[in-house]
Amino acid sequence: MSSPALLLEQILRDVPRRYRLPQEPAASALPLRHANPATALARVIEQAREAIAHGGAPDATLKPRFIDALAAMITEAMHADSGDRAFQAMVLRHRAPHVREFASLSAQADQDRRQIHAAVNAIAHPAKQQRALEAWQREALARLHASAALAHHEAHYAGLHETARDLLASPELAKGSAFEPTLADLQNSPALARLCRLEALAPDPLVQQYVSLLDAYGPRPGTPAAVAQGRASQRRGAAVEALAIQALESLAQRLNAAQENPHAYRVVSSMRVPASIPGSHERAKTEWDVVLLERLHAKTFDIVPVWNVRLLVEAKASVESATTDLPRLMRGLRLLTHAEENVVYTFETQQGPVRLHGASLRAQGFDECGLLNAVLYCCDAPANGVSRMLNAASRMQLLSAPASLEYASTQWDGRHADPEILAAVWQHLTQSSRWHAVLDQYSMLRLVRELMVHPDDLMATIRDATGCSPGCSQSTANERPC
Repeated sequence: MSSPALLLEQILRDVPRRYRLPQEPAASALPLRHANPATALARVIEQAREAIAHGGAPDATLKPRFIDALAAMITEAMHADSGDRAFQAMVLRHRAPHVREFASLSAQADQDRRQIHAAVNAIAHPAKQQRALEAWQREALARLHASAALAHHEAHYAGLHETARDLLASPELAKGSAFEPTLADLQNSPALARLCRLEALAPDPLVQQYVSLLDAYGPRPGTPAAVAQGRASQRRGAAVEALAIQALESLAQRLNAAQENPHAYRVVSSMRVPASIPGSHERAKTEWDVVLLERLHAKTFDIVPVWNVRLLVEAKASVESATTDLPRLMRGLRLLTHAEENVVYTFETQQGPVRLHGASLRAQGFDECGLLNAVLYCCDAPANGVSRMLNAASRMQLLSAPASLEYASTQWDGRHADPEILAAVWQHLTQSSRWHAVLDQYSMLRLVRELMVHPDDLMATIRDATGCSPGCSQSTANERPC
């Protein structure tokens, strides 16, 4: 029987990678004219990245191929029946200033509504109404509170503004009142003005078209449908995480058997990185879904054991969510490497606090080989999405470039759009640091898929692992030969 370390290495090596992508984008052997626009773009971008990575400049033939593929992708996205509604809404924002204004106001509307709600409660909460000494004050406060409730439920903030104005003009307030200044602040509130303007813009035909495009794309943030969708997504994520925990628990049991120590390996979930680890926590992964730990000095029986990190697992309900997550994961690994080698850090987990040795945190690898032995994405989504060679974030950055929007806007008018305008996007892609994520998108997508395993595959590999030493020829009817 091999050591637990070799057994773990064998399992990670043997587990099927059903999500794996080819070294180069699919259809690379075909002429670009036979590839769909997104795949053609992915192929051209990857060829440009490789040239730049080797210190050269992209081949001159790549630029016109990029422009043609991007133009085709924009045309595809603008198609009236089968196009991309989110992109079409973006183009409409680009074309119409008042649609842009509506979109900007909508983005902060929830915050404005909370601010107005708090301001009204500070003046006219039912408890404050009861404490008012005079009947006219109680009546005025009740009117204001009812107007605010109507504004919230029926998006009628103009009515709330009118109520505040009318109350300020009432004879009682004209004589002076304790809540006159706060009522005046409410009436003159920039938040209330923005909400009133949002309502005024809503009936505009182009705004209505914009809202319709967004609704066709998916539920808007804050709507009941969006809340329900978010809850469903959380349930899916929790289900995948439960499968990942189950698989790693089986792995820990197998490794404990190889170690002949039932307490040598354990699994924790929701492991939170303590603030005491130096380095930037900003935009880094600071909570790991599932972690396999190995006890330091496993033969000893410390009252409070110290552990080494052996495998970090992130559970994802979709391949796309893992692709989006990778930069944050890499920053999270970089944060762990800032741990001091001889320091023991306490991490909070779902199973209680655990003490981790700094040296094992520093050892988390960054090259592809190191990552394959340190990190897994666990996903139970179908593997039939491998044909998507251009990830969603990169696709949207390409489409939302000013030149792309201008090209699409010209098409919207039914006029001929000159693809050469898209040369500006190629320049950004190959020269601007802000476009590195797009330039590296296929290599990152390939890495994500390489790190990704299905929980069923992981369970089967753990079950079938022989635990033999390298070169061993022994096997049983239920074990594979090494």
